[in-house]
Amino acid sequence: MFSDPMTLPYTAFALGCAIVAAGLLLWYLVARPALGRTTKIALLLGIGILPLGTAANGNVAGFHATMTRTFCSSCHVMTPFGDDVANPHSTSLAARHGRNEEFGGEACYTCHADYGMFETVVTKLGGMRHVYEYALNFHQLSLEEALPRIHIRRPFPNATCMRCHSTETPLWRQIGDHRSLLDEVRRGEVSCASSGCHGPAHPFAQAAHKKAEQAEHGAPGGAEQGSGVQGSAARGAP
Repeated sequence: MFSDPMTLPYTAFALGCAIVAAGLLLWYLVARPALGRTTKIALLLGIGILPLGTAANGNVAGFHATMTRTFCSSCHVMTPFGDDVANPHSTSLAARHGRNEEFGGEACYTCHADYGMFETVVTKLGGMRHVYEYALNFHQLSLEEALPRIHIRRPFPNATCMRCHSTETPLWRQIGDHRSLLDEVRRGEVSCASSGCHGPAHPFAQAAHKKAEQAEHGAPGGAEQGSGVQGSAARGAP
């Protein structure tokens, strides 16, 4: 939070308000001045206005801090996800988006946030669910135990991809698979993040899921399934 240029001004202002408020209250407790106009104004600042400034700016700084990739990977079970995104040599879908200069530092939030009318509220409520799940079900697990149990709650929506990749540009339509599956992609019937298209965002997680399923059923192996609505776009490929 202190090294993030986005949150630094809010953090500094919040700390400044807290220090000044503490100084005013300490002055009043030590000096015990008469309760005149000046003293009342000082107490109003120290007890009311400045603490509100600390709370407001602290909340804004905290909100921005929770959008960072560092924060998202701070739980031990999220470490491999954060490491993969930060790996400059990784070719995973998540890593390629993490290298985007526009939003790479907030790639997790950018790709997993809800983008409806109440996007921020819905996203943060979902984040509280993650806190609940981690505290009750994952905190005590090792990484090897937790990774096969981590699943996305719902198929990744193509609408999120289409916020940047509109499917309208000539460059996008130059690709044969894009043209042949245009309607299916827009309707969400074929997932961009599926094995037949751009692949799962976190391939190592899918591999852990597949290994766990094979161990549970005693199967030597099976066809890899995509993480989206449909596992492959091969049926529409030219």
